[in-house]
Amino acid sequence: MPASIPPMFASPAAPTEPNQRQPYMVHLNGAARANGTANNTVVIPDLQTSGAATAESGKRKRGRPRRVQDSSVPSAHLIPPVSSAPGGNFTAVQAPSSATTDAPGKKKRGRPRRVDVPILSTPSAPQVHSTPVLQTPPASAVNQSGTRKRGRPRRVQDNADTSAPPIQSKYSEPVLQTPSVVTSSENGKRKRGRPKRVPDSSLISSSHSGFSIDDDSGDITTGKRGRPRKIDVNLLNLPPLFSDDPRESADNVLMMFDALRRRLMQLDEVKEGAKQQHNLKAGSIMMSAELRTNKNKRIGEVSGVEVGDMFYFRIEMCLVGLNSQSMSGIDYMSAKFGNEEDPVAISIVSAGVYENTEDDPDVLVYTGQGMSGKDDQKLERGNLALERSLHRGNQIRVVRSVKDLTCPTGKIYIYDGLYKIREAWVEKGKSGFNVFKHKLLREPGQPDGIAVWKKTEKWRENPSCRDHVILRDISYGAESKPVCLVNEVDDEKGPSHFTYTTKLSYINSLSSMRKMQGCSCASVCLPGDDNCSCTHRNAGDLPYSASGILVSRMPVLYECNDSCKCSHNCRNRVVQKGSQIHFEVFKTGDRGWGLRSWDPIRAGTFICEYAGEVIDKNSMIGEDDYIFETPPSEQNLRWNYAPELLGEPNLSDSSETPKQLPIIISAKRTGNIARFMNHSCSPNVFWQPVLYDHGDEGYPHIAFFAIKHIPPMTELMYDYGQSQGNVQLGINSGCRKSKNCLCWSRKCRGSFG
Repeated sequence: MPASIPPMFASPAAPTEPNQRQPYMVHLNGAARANGTANNTVVIPDLQTSGAATAESGKRKRGRPRRVQDSSVPSAHLIPPVSSAPGGNFTAVQAPSSATTDAPGKKKRGRPRRVDVPILSTPSAPQVHSTPVLQTPPASAVNQSGTRKRGRPRRVQDNADTSAPPIQSKYSEPVLQTPSVVTSSENGKRKRGRPKRVPDSSLISSSHSGFSIDDDSGDITTGKRGRPRKIDVNLLNLPPLFSDDPRESADNVLMMFDALRRRLMQLDEVKEGAKQQHNLKAGSIMMSAELRTNKNKRIGEVSGVEVGDMFYFRIEMCLVGLNSQSMSGIDYMSAKFGNEEDPVAISIVSAGVYENTEDDPDVLVYTGQGMSGKDDQKLERGNLALERSLHRGNQIRVVRSVKDLTCPTGKIYIYDGLYKIREAWVEKGKSGFNVFKHKLLREPGQPDGIAVWKKTEKWRENPSCRDHVILRDISYGAESKPVCLVNEVDDEKGPSHFTYTTKLSYINSLSSMRKMQGCSCASVCLPGDDNCSCTHRNAGDLPYSASGILVSRMPVLYECNDSCKCSHNCRNRVVQKGSQIHFEVFKTGDRGWGLRSWDPIRAGTFICEYAGEVIDKNSMIGEDDYIFETPPSEQNLRWNYAPELLGEPNLSDSSETPKQLPIIISAKRTGNIARFMNHSCSPNVFWQPVLYDHGDEGYPHIAFFAIKHIPPMTELMYDYGQSQGNVQLGINSGCRKSKNCLCWSRKCRGSFG
């Protein structure tokens, strides 16, 4: 231990058991190959005492049949072959070494194992029962009784496993390789544990070349046994995910991940049997295809990730390099400080598993990791890295968590910015064992993170505590939840007068429009039901998940309608039920009034419908800033999953953006909250045509869905689009007048409309 570690962090001595036997590892010479001899490594747990293979009476203990060794096993006796041929194999059954001392007529329990053994040369001396003798390997390869101890099946390793020297670094990520000293110990025994893993050189440089979940540290680093096959994305027709803008690259990676997860969930619902963890499967695919950002660990900020960003899964944070731990909470790396090198913590996740104190949004008392309920925490790995970060004073990324109100067992992770450790101590936990405590203080000058969540949580519980409110509910009860009108900028008392409505008023009555055919589902529409007509209209799949999340963007989405026999609780009735979000209409600094939410909004969540009056373009009088028309050239939005990553054919030759529709909606006189959504060249909301009360595809309902996860108090914006006439000629070819764009996005086009 370095001299600078305080005595309080001294790791308690582990109790020793002098009589405890350790498992061991032996190297056996396997069957000869054509060009040489392969080295086979057998990992053998020591599950028996000396002499357990044969009792004094010569009887073998009950259990599994004895495993037949290959040519490396000494003194094994074989029953005479049934048949043989030159250059061929014969079938043999191994008898235990104590067969000569067994009582006559007694047969061993268990079914003998059949093995194929190469024809051997005639033995040099006759044996009991006239059985051929296999060649004896060096004595160190087997135990004294000449039998292999029962335990885990042997693992055959390649030459790299036995000849490559172990890569070791004092402060690097933990490597699960047994040192060569143990492998070649006097007794030939290897310590019990997982099979050895040979790391690659990328571990030293903290770059990650594959996907795996470490059961011990949870670090997604180098690839291990069973990792998915690498996917060559150059052979796939994937949309470009990466650009010179780190923020855009991170957003694209997360959108692709969530699209894959939603699709996997949709496919899994049709299957019978155990369900898989769709987030881990999607993450595995993304890692295998190298579709991720910030592959190298670093101290401080991470490119493309901003304070306040939210995540629903640990793997999402791994994909953007915020925290590489899939299970444990402390991410660390070896860093140089002058001529010295230390393991320091670079990111921690406070997920509510340990006894943390999080009441103050600027202070976090973080508990170290380890099985505190069974023993004192040890000063090792993540705990040691936190202790060294206290002395080094490096910045640590902190991710906090809150409960997901839409899922009883779910969590939402919020990136809360950079912290530094100011104090550390040891105290008794609730379990009665010692735990490490670390007090972290948030660095000043950062945007609000968890503080925003704490404020909006109070507002949801008691809307009257929201300050700067002009009107408690601008919808006057029309929405399921009150919509506050707030002005924190100036003295303006509200937008111009309009009549609030949640309906879409058509020029012609609904009775005169084409009717939709209804399904005959008895209670609700079910995934994989070939008899459901609504499923067939939606390209063979129900468009929503069980929780109402849109799976993929579609040219037109068909919900169940009044002609359907299914109940109002059918999952294919989302838009027609209206919005379920706490909204706030607020005054912006330079773009008039805007819309934002008190709730976190998950990608694919229905936000609201664009309500108002369907109008004829030729009958418009004067300027109307509250117009919705499907843009002739909306920026391509690749929100859906890439079918190639799942081995599905890509049947779409163009963007998934719906075609231009003749419908024009004005919310100038009557409308809802959608009229307050501003334009952005980098939107977080997209529009989706939906039909549920008539069958005229040219005049659908316009529903808005979340492109990505949207934290509370983030302005909701969609892309108004821009006609080619406005771009090339500077004229107005649509219903909305072209205006200068003030979205301040990195991708800003300069104008819209």
